[in-house]
Amino acid sequence: MSLTEKAMTRIRELIRSGELPPGSRLPPEQQLAADLGVGRNIMREAVRALVTARVLEVRRGNGTFVTSLQPRVLLEGIGGAIELLPVDAMLELTEVRRLFESVATGLAATRITPAQLAEVRTHLEAMRSAADDVELLNQHDAAFHHAVVAATGNETLSAVVEGISSRTVRARVWRGLVDADAAERTLREHEAIYLALVAGDAIQAQAAALMHITSIETWLRANLRDEQPQR
Repeated sequence: MSLTEKAMTRIRELIRSGELPPGSRLPPEQQLAADLGVGRNIMREAVRALVTARVLEVRRGNGTFVTSLQPRVLLEGIGGAIELLPVDAMLELTEVRRLFESVATGLAATRITPAQLAEVRTHLEAMRSAADDVELLNQHDAAFHHAVVAATGNETLSAVVEGISSRTVRARVWRGLVDADAAERTLREHEAIYLALVAGDAIQAQAAALMHITSIETWLRANLRDEQPQR
């Protein structure tokens, strides 16, 4: 373990112990370096790394603070990392989404409130209106799923699914551009998810979401295979 990693570990220990609770300001630079038992340069590297990881945040003119440490903050970097994955990793992402989001949709059916259900319906209706506009259709498609997963009330689950969905949103746009039947099929699949949520049927909701994501995965698997260079 490098000196920087050791310094990072020590800062995380201070946070976990409650000595540096969420929202608290870090001690002055000289004091923090002394507390960590490292030089200022090592301490600065450790702080920079933890800022990148969203554990700490710099407030210009005020100092460096511990973030809220909420899942949506700490897991925000998932989407950025996923954007760097190669195209052929799209299938793995879709498999992960199938595993997480289908179960999340079933959970949402047991927890969704009338207001949240109305939000889901709003995006479904917007998708119908945007059936001939692939970009707009997919924006509301993503918002539909975001609203469904948010209805679970599980911030960690929402953050993870949001992160892995960023690349698959573009996959759905691609699908809409080359597949003439995609919009109609997408609307049917989302309608099935919505009706299951209305019924409060967890099994039906999970199955509807599973069918929807599996259809995307099947399409991707066939088209990515076609895109592979011939030997």
